[in-house]
Amino acid sequence: MNKLTIACLFGGCSSEYEVSLVSATAVINAINKEKYNVIPIGITKEGDFYLYNGPIEKIEKDEWFSDNYCKKITISSNRSDHGFIIIDEGKIVPIDLAFPILHGRNGEDGRLQGLFELANIKIIGCGMTSSALCMDKFLAHELVKNHGIKVPISYLFHKHISIDTIKDKIVNLSYPIFVKPVKAGSSFGITKVEKIEQLIPAIEMAFQYDKDIIIEEAIDGFEVGCAVLGNIDLLIGEVDEIELQDGFFDFVEKYNLKTSKIHLPARLDQKERERIKKVALEIYQILGCKDFARVDMFYTKNKEIVFNEVNTIPGCTSHSRYPSMLKEIGYSFPEVIEKWIELEK
Repeated sequence: MNKLTIACLFGGCSSEYEVSLVSATAVINAINKEKYNVIPIGITKEGDFYLYNGPIEKIEKDEWFSDNYCKKITISSNRSDHGFIIIDEGKIVPIDLAFPILHGRNGEDGRLQGLFELANIKIIGCGMTSSALCMDKFLAHELVKNHGIKVPISYLFHKHISIDTIKDKIVNLSYPIFVKPVKAGSSFGITKVEKIEQLIPAIEMAFQYDKDIIIEEAIDGFEVGCAVLGNIDLLIGEVDEIELQDGFFDFVEKYNLKTSKIHLPARLDQKERERIKKVALEIYQILGCKDFARVDMFYTKNKEIVFNEVNTIPGCTSHSRYPSMLKEIGYSFPEVIEKWIELEK
């Protein structure tokens, strides 16, 4: 029986480049090599693609880029090629599946997924449309809200709009509020604004990450998350809860937990956790997700469930939130990866 060949893509032209290296190292190490051929594909911060043949441990350390280990490649858009072209050799490297293990812009936002779909190469994870929708905080909220699920009150603004216009539009929002780039991952460019004097710097910073921003009410509650796996028969992990001492769950807290704590399972009774799971499954389906995603919501003091965002490529280390939630219901990290692959075989 021939082994399937899986191209695992890491790095990327993104502010989350380093996070991708850690996730990809964990995934590549956990894939069953007796069943699958794994081809690591590195993408530099400048956006160049390379076939990588070196030690896997060098990926996490960001020591992978070397003439000794790398050959420059490009994806062939010819549907009959079904793979990559080694540029200097003109040789086709055929693959069966592509697994983008990239976070944020140019990896999680549908661009890369669309390229593979054009080339008729199956991808593990959400497709182009759902990836683009989930990355767009405003569109995702609007679509979910239209299906009767509560979302924070928010307003969309384009670059070059006047500050006075913004202030007039958000006059009904009470402080604190959040200023966010519409399309940015891992909380980059997000500011919790406690008073009006902080508004202009927050807006200026958000526009550094995207040409569109949203200004959003702060939800009085705590964040909960659900790991969803599958396409038709959906599997959902145990609900987790983020306990914050102050501020919000920004990039530093997500990867260092300096002042925050993750409770798994969430400190809610089973009935409430089941309610949260049900809403997460609805959101996953509304936004057209496939294979896997993490759905994040807020749980308020009034027991309301409010949609926050969907991460279509959540952190993929063995101790990240997504695999931890599935581990809680009995699935090891290698078993989770095997299920992802099985969905696309």
